[in-house]
Amino acid sequence: MTDTPDTPEKAPEAGNGEQKAPVRMNVLGQYIRDMSFENLLMQKGASGEVSPEISVQVALDAKKRNTENQYEVISKYTVKSTNKGDGATLFLLELEYSGIFSVENVPDEQLHPFLLIECPRMTFPFVRRIVSDVTRDGGFPPLNLDTVDFVALYRQGLARRAEAQRADQPTN
Repeated sequence: MTDTPDTPEKAPEAGNGEQKAPVRMNVLGQYIRDMSFENLLMQKGASGEVSPEISVQVALDAKKRNTENQYEVISKYTVKSTNKGDGATLFLLELEYSGIFSVENVPDEQLHPFLLIECPRMTFPFVRRIVSDVTRDGGFPPLNLDTVDFVALYRQGLARRAEAQRADQPTN
């Protein structure tokens, strides 16, 4: 029998010889910041056959909070249903949903994408349920949102910002 020291095993080391701490994320809270549901079909009344077409727009924002390693990530959803026949709006749902996150050990250059990809992924199932419940309670069939590709959404945002910067630069 061999003697082994009672020391814990070391975590794998990063390439520079230092131990790399694991990324930690905790959802500290989440809530509806703002919500509006307008049932225009009931307000104006329907004439003829109604064939709904749904459009969903998503915008994201992240803010550093006063507490160390805490961030607020805001997901803004605009869900609009229009009648294919005449283009009349059937309903409009605007939802701002916020999550408060504690994020540790994410390198600075990776923090922005982490906040705008991973954090909204965590809150999306709750947003989906809210949209489903509100549309059902508003007199429509429950709308179950398709999964949002937050990576593609982030890349589109980067491309828009890069295009805006190019447009702002003076030409010679």
